[in-house]
Amino acid sequence: MKIDTHQHYWRYQRQDFGWISDRMPVLQRDYAPTDCLEPMHAAGITASIAVQARSMEQETDFLLALAADTPSVLGVVGWTDLRAAQLEDRLERWTQHPALRGFRHIVQDEADVPGLLNDAAFQRGVAQLQRRALSYDVLLFGHQLPDAQTFCARHDSHWLVLDHVGKPALRDWAQSDVANAWRKQLRALAQLPHLMCKLSGLVTETAWSSAGALTAKDRAAIGQCCDEALEAFGPQRLMFGSDWPVCQLAAPYAQVADSALQWAGSRLSPSEQEAFWSGNAARAYGLTLPTKP
Repeated sequence: MKIDTHQHYWRYQRQDFGWISDRMPVLQRDYAPTDCLEPMHAAGITASIAVQARSMEQETDFLLALAADTPSVLGVVGWTDLRAAQLEDRLERWTQHPALRGFRHIVQDEADVPGLLNDAAFQRGVAQLQRRALSYDVLLFGHQLPDAQTFCARHDSHWLVLDHVGKPALRDWAQSDVANAWRKQLRALAQLPHLMCKLSGLVTETAWSSAGALTAKDRAAIGQCCDEALEAFGPQRLMFGSDWPVCQLAAPYAQVADSALQWAGSRLSPSEQEAFWSGNAARAYGLTLPTKP
């Protein structure tokens, strides 16, 4: 079984998606799970995890409703204000839905990243998630990774998931200090055994344009990042994610999936590929996978 651990779905309203600029017309429309089924099935990928794209309380309810109506959506990584006094009540309600698997906050866009990660209320919120065996997805740009080391080390009673390989600045990859700094921080984070890493979102860290085509240098840099992640985390803590539909800014779903299939086929043994495509996601997100006939 192959799972895409990072897809987004939405009913587009400009005021709800401030991060979607006019440079991104392909994203300024509705996206539902059914819109991606054809390219997923062509790649042999049969299931997905829905990840929040809006920092709004109704986001989690929206995604859980989609999962209830869509058998291919195995889990939901939602959003809630982890600092809210009402957090426990909200979790009590949401955890009645079997698809709820975790939460994410778009930390990368915070004006004060260290301030948030060290905020006592935010810390308590993440701890509450872990007590309920809910994952937390860590979303940061590459240059912000040093801020995550202490935070991730502190929250070690359940899985954390590093999104998009820590978002290396591939548009500046020719500058050796950029690549070296990201590599050093990734290896430091990988020392934490409760942290998994998604091979996802790399295409949109390149200098993409409206042409939507990756250069040979882009493809080589993405391959290097995947190899670095494999060396740092090992095959038992990596998983595939497309970041669809956001990936379409730089490459279509078919290209993203095909690149992952080729990379995994050339780097991983059959058992390691099974872990990469489904087993690791099942562990990190507590998924119940369909049994083989």
